[in-house]
Amino acid sequence: MVTLTPPRPAADAPPGPTTGGPTGRALRAVPVPLALITMIALAGVVLGGVYAGPLLTRLMMGAAAGSVLVSVAARRLPSWLVAPLSVAALTGWTVLSLRLAASHAALPGSLGDVAADAARNAIPRLLTAMIPIEPAPDTVLVPVVAAWLAGLAAAEVALRAGRVLLSYLPPVLLYAGAVYVVGPNAGPAIAPTVVFAAVAAAGLTVPSRRNTPATGDPVAGLAPAVRAAVRLRLLAASAAGVAVVVALAALLAPVVAGQVDDRPVDPRRYVEPPQVESLDENPLIRISGWALNPDQKLLDVRTETGAPEQGGTRIRLAVLSDYDGVTWRVGATYRNAGRILPATEPAAGATTETVRQEITVADLTGRLLPAVPTPREVTGARVAYDPATGTLIRPEGLAPGLRYTVTSVRERPDANLLAMANVPAGDAVARVLRVPDGAPEQLRKLATQLAEENGAPYARAAAIEEFLAGHYRVTADAPSGHAYPNLAFFLFGPRNGGGQRGTSEQFAAAFAVLGRLAGLPTRVVVGFVPRTDGPVRAADAFAWPEVLFERVGWVPFDPMPRPNEEPRPVEEDFRPTPDDPPPSEVPEPTLEPTPTPPAAAAPGRTGGRGGPGTPLLVGGGAGGLVLLVGLVLLALAGLRRNLTRARLERGDPGQRIAGAWRELTDALRLSGRPVGDDLAAAEVAEQARRTLAEARAALAGNSGPVVPNDAADGDAASGSGDEAAGLPGGAVEELAGLLNQVAFAPGTATPDQADRAAALAGRYVSALRAARPRWRRLLWTVRPGPLRWRR
Repeated sequence: MVTLTPPRPAADAPPGPTTGGPTGRALRAVPVPLALITMIALAGVVLGGVYAGPLLTRLMMGAAAGSVLVSVAARRLPSWLVAPLSVAALTGWTVLSLRLAASHAALPGSLGDVAADAARNAIPRLLTAMIPIEPAPDTVLVPVVAAWLAGLAAAEVALRAGRVLLSYLPPVLLYAGAVYVVGPNAGPAIAPTVVFAAVAAAGLTVPSRRNTPATGDPVAGLAPAVRAAVRLRLLAASAAGVAVVVALAALLAPVVAGQVDDRPVDPRRYVEPPQVESLDENPLIRISGWALNPDQKLLDVRTETGAPEQGGTRIRLAVLSDYDGVTWRVGATYRNAGRILPATEPAAGATTETVRQEITVADLTGRLLPAVPTPREVTGARVAYDPATGTLIRPEGLAPGLRYTVTSVRERPDANLLAMANVPAGDAVARVLRVPDGAPEQLRKLATQLAEENGAPYARAAAIEEFLAGHYRVTADAPSGHAYPNLAFFLFGPRNGGGQRGTSEQFAAAFAVLGRLAGLPTRVVVGFVPRTDGPVRAADAFAWPEVLFERVGWVPFDPMPRPNEEPRPVEEDFRPTPDDPPPSEVPEPTLEPTPTPPAAAAPGRTGGRGGPGTPLLVGGGAGGLVLLVGLVLLALAGLRRNLTRARLERGDPGQRIAGAWRELTDALRLSGRPVGDDLAAAEVAEQARRTLAEARAALAGNSGPVVPNDAADGDAASGSGDEAAGLPGGAVEELAGLLNQVAFAPGTATPDQADRAAALAGRYVSALRAARPRWRRLLWTVRPGPLRWRR
């Protein structure tokens, strides 16, 4: 029996175009490692979006190339040797990366100490660092190691196991982690993501070595029937894979599209930023202790550039913006920062100058780091920074001998803008306008007196500064404390009992509280004012207030007494009046009766040319018209009355006071004297008083000239004009004061003040209506104007 065997190709037959050889296999091995390196490097590009400078991206690119190339070079060695070789190379690259980052960040200390500190704190510091993140050892360690390990795992799976698709898992996870860490702190990574997908697709087009014979054709050498079956199965598997991809895209596309406009989650919110102790949260309480030890050396300062301020260069220790009626606090959120701090635009019109100081710590303790406002670069110490207040801390704490250099940009506001500058309002500055409950009535009355006598914001601040400087003493042994009771005792306590004297703690805190009660956004700053370069002693510790003005910025004030000036008694310039008596019960104003429609003619009376039914028809139509007009007038009167009740009785006290003021301005408009939107409350109150006086004079038949301004001002001061109209003295001025309180100190109005405002507005409206001619009084309550005027 003869057995037939298929002919074999001749040994010397030339290889076909797909047979491949060493060169062909080498060319096929290049795209996959190149794709892996590119994908890992793109993760570095994405993560570099939140870093300052390109150093991190370059280090991650080096880690990607090094890890993959080590696996490529060792692909013919036993697999158990690859990991030790790669880890050794990783150690070398990590040490080089830490050295480059430490040099870039200008960190002091040996490389071993820097590396050990980075290994302990890398992850929390990375997630609490300020954006843009400074490439420092502790912020580059994790990304570099992660990039290397991802490259090692991906290269081994692709080169040894031949699983290209599976090898993409580490780069994909690294890329997704980079996108998650960046979160909303950088723009969308659209271009890197598109390139990432394109590179991954290009790598998949290369056949796997595991499934590719030497000829390059996966079905070469098979019988034709078997070859056709294999190709059919491959085609079916490819079609099924494409169908699965299309189905997943169709299912997931709406979900992904719905997330496009959503703000990404910021992982930084899950990590608590560096915290400080109570002495650093409220360094204001340290002023009195430093005042008792004036010769204690706290710092040593050398100013290398920049001219000193008038009276000495102010070195800021902390900015305190939060006050709860008991204590001032910094209330900062500190973020780990690098050598370069984020810059802010200076105020319009302000001049700036660069100040560079070398500061050496002596006996100063805590974590707060002194610096000239506003710091832009810190070398020699690792710092955390709060951009909202400009306060610096050293998380490890201060130590004697610590030396660091601060470069700051000091602003000098344009003094010509201050006189007419306004103060901001709204949620953005609510923190520095907040007046906690429980403020003593004497403080409120003093603030009101100073605000009423000085209308412009800067004039109010200057008046508070002058009042404190002219009436109080500075003593080093004054007890510490700036709660409401302490400030009340400082301002109004008897001189022979320890009152009316304090340290800069009480002066600054009293200014800030009085300023907020007067509608000024204020804060307290604690720092040092050395007169010359060199040692900074405890006697140089100082607290001062600052006020925020639009287009000018924060402006410091100095409420401290002038040297060699004897303070005046407080009673000379502030005599608190007794509390206002509770308002008497005022009856609700009644509506004026509507005109009674004329009686219809007697049925038997006829006239005209019409028949007997014409008079009846005409009379019925006239009566219906009069009835309709009467119903309309009653409806208008009811709507007006409901509007008044809503304004005076509904809402919180602030809304009720604003409604009472609206009743007054509507009354002026009804009387033909509308007020402009550009007038202040005090100016509207003056116009209201004059309008009432003129209306009463016109009703009495006095058409003579209007009272001159000086006489009117005298009446306003004495209250005679209001009392002549049946109102308590200064009623409209009091209502204007309540409105200013609501506008400049939201949330401080009480229900009693709202009742008082409603009573004052009701009396004024009734008095002004009574001073109108009779026919105008009849139309007062039914005029629809207040219903449609802007509220």
